Parts: sequence; C-alpha cells; structure tokens
Amino acid sequence: MFSAKKLKNKRQEAGYSQVEIASILGISKQSYSNWENGKTKPNQKNLTRLSQILAVDESYFLSEYDVVEIFTQLNESNQGKVISYSQKLLNQQKLASLYTYRVYEGLSAGTGYSYFGDGAYDEVYYDQQLDHDFASWVKGHSMEPTFQNGEVVLIKQTGFDYDGAIYAIDWNGQTYIKKVYREPDGLRLVSINSDYSDKFAPYDESPRIIGKIVGNFAPLEV
Repeated sequence: MFSAKKLKNKRQEAGYSQVEIASILGISKQSYSNWENGKTKPNQKNLTRLSQILAVDESYFLSEYDVVEIFTQLNESNQGKVISYSQKLLNQQKLASLYTYRVYEGLSAGTGYSYFGDGAYDEVYYDQQLDHDFASWVKGHSMEPTFQNGEVVLIKQTGFDYDGAIYAIDWNGQTYIKKVYREPDGLRLVSINSDYSDKFAPYDESPRIIGKIVGNFAPLEV
C-alpha cells in the first residue's frame, strides 16, 4: 500500500509545493493532490520519478503493511534472510547512537584481582559519553549496592584526594575498588557492603592509588 502521509511529509521536508512537484512530473496539480489525499497512487513511472526528486528509495513510500504483505509471500528460506539482514541493520543503527568503551580486566570489589593482566580488553557500549582515563570490570560484591558485580567502573588517574573517596588501589600485586582512608601507618580500605571487613595496606608495602572512581554503568546489550 502506498503511503500518502510519507509522500506529503517528505515533500514538505524537501521544501516543494504540490504545484512544483506536479509541474516537474508533467501532471495536473489535482492528480498529484489525489496521491497525498490517498484517493489514488502513482504508477511505477511516477513512483520512480518521485523517489528521484525527493532523494529517497522507492521503498520509502511503502507502508508497514506493504512490508508485512511482501514478507508473508516469501518462502521460509527467504524470510530467514530478511530477518537476518533486518537484525543486522537494526544492530548497526543502535551502535551508531552509542559510545564505545574499552574495558580492561577486572578490578576487584572483593578479595583482589590482578591488575589488568596482559592488557586485554572488551568493547562495550553505553548511551552516554563519560569522561575517564580508563575503564575496568567490577568483580565481586563488596562495593554493592553502588558498584554491582559485572558493571563497568570508570577511573580518572589521580593521586589521593580526600578520605572516604572511592579509588582504585594497587597493593601487593592486586587491585581493589575501595573507600580509602589515610592512617599514620598505611591506607585503610573500606567496603560499602557491611558484610566485608576492612583491609589495611601498610605504607611499607607500597600501596598505590591508581585513580579515583568517577562513574560506573551497566553496559547496554546490542
């Protein structure tokens, strides 16, 4: 079924009047008006010319009902191809509106996790662009409910800022996400989840602030 509404919207968007389009096509203004009113529809020759004038594919003027009708006439094999290709286009469309993050091997929110290992990373997507220096996975439950296991945490490389801020800390060959408090002999690492005990990193074991946690999110499925 030809979509009169799509024709009218595209003509107005392109800045043409009905008279101008009719003149280009060599038809009367009334004949063209009947297309936009849904009383008649253009033949194949005029449909092709309309698509050229308005810079769209001929299929643009099809309604969703036409698409369904065409689909139901395809055999099972070709229906599968249409579904597969449509899903691919939909994924590409989604990706075009999202931001890509490189997420490195996890920082522990529990007992500790090797610091970025061999530098391998995953690519994930989110609908906001958030400022950070690098991102990592959260592994563990000690910082819940603020930081959930499997989320992405965003880190800004910095030194110690103030007591109680949440940092990524490198200590004794492991990395952690914790609230940090400076004490005379070392850093106290405190979990948000009260089920987990504090950890104490003595200064003589060279604990290092990797950076401050500046955000987190659950990656979007695409």
